Amino acid sequence: MDSNDSVDRVVSELDSHDWFAALDARHQNLLRAGSVVRHYAAGGFIARRGEPSAHWIGVHTGLIKLAVYSADGRAATFSGVPAGGWCGEGSVLKRELRRYDVVAVRAANIILVPLDLFHLLLAESLSFNAYVIRQLNERMGQFIATIQNQRLLAVDAQVAQAIAQLFHPMLYPRTSSVLALSQEEIGLLTGISRQRVNLALGRLAELQLISIAYQAIRVVDLDGLHRYGVASL
Repeated sequence: MDSNDSVDRVVSELDSHDWFAALDARHQNLLRAGSVVRHYAAGGFIARRGEPSAHWIGVHTGLIKLAVYSADGRAATFSGVPAGGWCGEGSVLKRELRRYDVVAVRAANIILVPLDLFHLLLAESLSFNAYVIRQLNERMGQFIATIQNQRLLAVDAQVAQAIAQLFHPMLYPRTSSVLALSQEEIGLLTGISRQRVNLALGRLAELQLISIAYQAIRVVDLDGLHRYGVASL
């Protein structure tokens, strides 16, 4: 955790997550008592590759990404996670060292559920088990799509798919039609330069798939965005 990050006990932050509302009162109380909310500045590391997976990670506000950085500074991004999304359940489930970095793309308030509390819920709550299984299945599908897109799609289509992925109804249920995303942030999510992202966004706007405003993107045609560039695969 960065030295200037703040730590507070969870009070109401969990209430906005559907999986939490499905738990019984005892498990809800355990989560409120045992979880914490931490604030991370843009660029802050929420979890680092090679460290023990001590928490299940939820995004209350902000935007984070899952990525791997090489010794010479190169990066491969697996996924962006906006507000309302959760990540890291696989590493926590296997009690293994974290295999990727979790980084705040913009300032974020992060809910951290301790490993032991996560496993207690798995052992005692059927609704939590069902949620985690769905989460793992959907995340696997997203990662497969990400690898496909990075290897087979042109740059414009990669940008389109990176935006469309943020609208996954299961993984990111709180994403609105207007994304407060800058060109730089899209570049961080895709590993594409800001200048090239700008060209791709212009092309998508010409096709009336999105509209662009200052520091924001409105999705006009989500189905078209999902289809863009993948029809030939």
